[in-house]
Amino acid sequence: MENGNIENQTTADIQDERKQSHSRSRVFFVAVVLLVSFFISATVGGFFGFLAAKNGSALLAKIGNGRLSRLFPQKQAPAPAEIRQNIIQEDSAVIDVVKKTSPSVVSIVISKDVSTLAPNSFDPFNFFGQGSGNSGNSRGGGGGNSAGGTQKQDIGGGTGFFITADGMVVTNRHVVDDPSASYTVVTSDGKKYPAKVLAIDPVGDIAVIKVDGTNFPTLEIGDSNAVQIGQTVVAIGNSLGQFSNTVSRGIISGLKRNVTAGGEIGQSENLTNIIQTDAAINPGNSGGPLLDIDGKVIGINVAIASGAQNIGFAIPANQVAKIINQVKATGKISTPFLGVRYIPVDENLQKQNNLPQSYGDLIARGNAITDLAVVPGSPADKAGLVENDIILEVNGNKIDDANGQGLTELIAQYKAGDTITLKIWHKGETKDVSVVLEERKQ
Repeated sequence: MENGNIENQTTADIQDERKQSHSRSRVFFVAVVLLVSFFISATVGGFFGFLAAKNGSALLAKIGNGRLSRLFPQKQAPAPAEIRQNIIQEDSAVIDVVKKTSPSVVSIVISKDVSTLAPNSFDPFNFFGQGSGNSGNSRGGGGGNSAGGTQKQDIGGGTGFFITADGMVVTNRHVVDDPSASYTVVTSDGKKYPAKVLAIDPVGDIAVIKVDGTNFPTLEIGDSNAVQIGQTVVAIGNSLGQFSNTVSRGIISGLKRNVTAGGEIGQSENLTNIIQTDAAINPGNSGGPLLDIDGKVIGINVAIASGAQNIGFAIPANQVAKIINQVKATGKISTPFLGVRYIPVDENLQKQNNLPQSYGDLIARGNAITDLAVVPGSPADKAGLVENDIILEVNGNKIDDANGQGLTELIAQYKAGDTITLKIWHKGETKDVSVVLEERKQ
């Protein structure tokens, strides 16, 4: 009995000693692991600390940013030097354009014998947009006052630019359309030259004047068909007829606009397929260039929207290039003439008159008794066109007034003497008619 107790006690003691030994082994193993981990951490930390001290913590910054960016994406702000460089580059491009083109831009001073009894507000050339149209031509002016008789006074101003080295200047028709006025060209260096009106476009708002001289700097005409909304443009002009070579900067705001421009004394004109810009266009800017960032003319500034801010319009350069080439070659502007009055056909006109189509131009008389639908003796009259005919196509090109492809625009692509084929709707049937265009009398 006693031996059995001794044996059991001895077995228990052995098991307890094994447990204590196993526990001591685990403690020793954990201690070794912690010691090794601490050693590795210290070694790695020291290594990176050495690199940070040596390289300005660049490597650690890259590792840290790389890890954090996966959790918290952040946009790196450009350095101040980089921002300043971008601004300098953008401004430099505009500055270069201005330096390159300004010597070619001229102010046009309009003078006239006026009554010295006239009030200071007398200004028949101030096209600031108070007329019946929705836009105003941008010709500026001023007046004077003294007692008795008449006196030659500067009553208005506009802008132009040289297109030939021997003194041809392009501008707007409404700047130089008064045959009783005289015109003076003032260059950017202040020199004055008397100018004569060389050619006036009877349809578009374009004119060419001429001064005597040589070696005038000219501007290059660009491709207005390549213009895109949002691109940077620069306008230069004789703002308010007082501040010559004023520079404004903006973007192309719209293309293929159709507006009616009117002035204070009742004149108005339809401007089709023109460029809209937010570059500041003021009275006096008429006839000045609208330039792209390469310094090429992409438009001629012509009008501003009344009662609005930064809504200006320019005639596309491609509309002007043909006329410039004509004047250079012949000294005049030759415009093809058909001889009809018309109104565009739309869905409302189609429904009201039970027409077979909602496009084309309906030949119709005007409001006055003398506003005949077909001009007697005109090419249209000779070809047999009559009132209420609808012209549908010109040489296979469908008339689309909404997109600036009306009858006037399509005819303008040809010259006097050309034979064109018109597709017309005549008394319920469609037929083709040949017409020989003639030159419009100015």
